[in-house]
Amino acid sequence: MRISASCGFVVSAAVALGLLVGSRAPRAAAPLVTHTVTIDGTRFQPDDLVIEPGDSVVWINRDPFPHTVTGTAGTFDSKEIQPGSSWTYKAPKKGDVTYICTLHPTMKGTLRVR
Repeated sequence: MRISASCGFVVSAAVALGLLVGSRAPRAAAPLVTHTVTIDGTRFQPDDLVIEPGDSVVWINRDPFPHTVTGTAGTFDSKEIQPGSSWTYKAPKKGDVTYICTLHPTMKGTLRVR
């Protein structure tokens, strides 16, 4: 069986196109991570946290009284987190977000979404 030169060209072009398209495939996204901030001793621990867009942050209240996690620019508001409870926020985009506890305004924290 004999393959003509034009068939060889078509096969070569198809292979080259497949390699080109394959090389432009999107890279696998980094796995999303869940970070933990502990509320204890009327403090956010850690009070400065670097995360990626799409990551989640869980605040766990270990104090014997309620707290909030409230973005100072209105970004988010947990409402009251009761003792022993938690609240989760998923960071949608890059940027720094500062937050406070509205019940204890000296409690401050920052999410740095990179």
